Amino acid sequence: MAVATPPRLDRRRKLPLVRLALGVVAVLVVAAVVVLLVYWPFREPDVKKSLEEASSSSVTFKNFRSTFLPHPGCVAEDVIFRRGEVRGIPPLITIQKLIIQSSYLGLIAKRITRIRADGMHVFIPARPINEKFRSSSDVTIGELLADNSTLQFESHVPGKAPTTFAVHELALRGIGVGRAVSFHVKLSNPDPPGEITANGKLGPWRLGKTNDTPVSGEYTFDHADLGGLGGAAGLLSSKGKFDGTLARIAVQGNTDTPDFVVSGSSHKVDLKALFDAFVSARSGDVQLNSVESQFWNTRVVWTGTVASQGNNKGRAADLQMHSDNGRIEDLLKLFITAQKSPMTGATSFKAHILLPSGNGQFLKKLQLQGDFGVGSSAFTTPETQKDVNKLSAEASRENAQNAATALSDLKGHVDLKSGVAKFSYLSFTVPGAFAIMQGTYDLISERINLHGVLRLDSSLSNLASGPRALILKVLQPFFKRKSKGSKVAFKITGTYEKPSYGVDLTAQKETPITRRLRRLYQKPTK
Repeated sequence: MAVATPPRLDRRRKLPLVRLALGVVAVLVVAAVVVLLVYWPFREPDVKKSLEEASSSSVTFKNFRSTFLPHPGCVAEDVIFRRGEVRGIPPLITIQKLIIQSSYLGLIAKRITRIRADGMHVFIPARPINEKFRSSSDVTIGELLADNSTLQFESHVPGKAPTTFAVHELALRGIGVGRAVSFHVKLSNPDPPGEITANGKLGPWRLGKTNDTPVSGEYTFDHADLGGLGGAAGLLSSKGKFDGTLARIAVQGNTDTPDFVVSGSSHKVDLKALFDAFVSARSGDVQLNSVESQFWNTRVVWTGTVASQGNNKGRAADLQMHSDNGRIEDLLKLFITAQKSPMTGATSFKAHILLPSGNGQFLKKLQLQGDFGVGSSAFTTPETQKDVNKLSAEASRENAQNAATALSDLKGHVDLKSGVAKFSYLSFTVPGAFAIMQGTYDLISERINLHGVLRLDSSLSNLASGPRALILKVLQPFFKRKSKGSKVAFKITGTYEKPSYGVDLTAQKETPITRRLRRLYQKPTK
């Protein structure tokens, strides 16, 4: 019968092995500690050097400490990045607290797991300050988080305040020299104020040539308050995609402003638009290649720029617009307070618009030069249409009560400045008469002052009866030979709401035809 070995003897045999293993571990720990002490990358001089190489800047700390558990890394406070020593130029980056974390395996691969920058402020100068720095760091960064930061772009205009963005969320991933960085950002846009969310790629960063740095992605723009631009109001929303460089980003997308309203008007409209534009991330300037806007039943196409102008604050708009088959009532309702437009009809127009930057009443700031045409139209105000019907009936020898509501071929050229529209080559047709006029319309007071010549299709003799007809037939040859009828000086005065049509006695001597037309507009209609 075999005798079992006492357990005490097994423990004695295993004890040297345990001691040997513990010794090996101790040696490895000591060796690791020695290696970390010799090659520890999170010592202040080493971190400073790495940040300088990664940012092409000189870096200073106010406070610094290394961390070992649970992750290797460091914490630096009041960190300042500078490029050059030009007096009066703010630091490139300032950070209140910089937290750097890695892993012990990541130390071998020269990889930083995460950098968190609390209270970061970034200032991008208008021009490169110093070209001597060249990034050569081979360290990669998994992600950089910088919520509640500030980003500023210096203006190219001397003395003008920089464009400032409040960054609520910022995450950059895959950071390394010569690599494009993936980004997610939520920020407040300064002008017009609104909230932007964007996801995409930035870089590789072009050292010394910031404007040439590539950028691409998708965005949403919500709660953009157009009231800050002056001249209009409404909350705009937009979404689209972008691609290009920081100096010239191509943007395509759409906008929707459900309650758009022009200053001075009481009519809100759902304004929709599709656009193709270029935007500068540095200046905020916009070049509109094409904007197709739709409001009510009218489509308008825009091109032009919205850009900084000299030393003035804000941006000036320089735009070209045209519409081929719009509605005159839609255009008028954009600018009037009356419940309905005084005129209806199809219209086509083109115009050049300038809206300078700065404060001031929209209608006084707006400058416009354009040509317009309105086809068959009618006045919606009964009194106004009645006057036009009188004119048509008398000119064509028809009964005023049966005259059709027809004012056609209204066209002309307009120059708008300081709130006053100056019309030239203004002409229109009603059955039996054709008018050519010029004059002004004050958009502020709504006063009309138009004067011109009214040519009647009927002859003078047709506008009189009895013995007068015989006399007027004798006088007929003294009028212009090529004219089928008589020419009378004519005027439109009054206000936008209540225009007045009549003979312009200041422009010619009274004649039988002018007396007849004058009596027509002086007598009340029963």
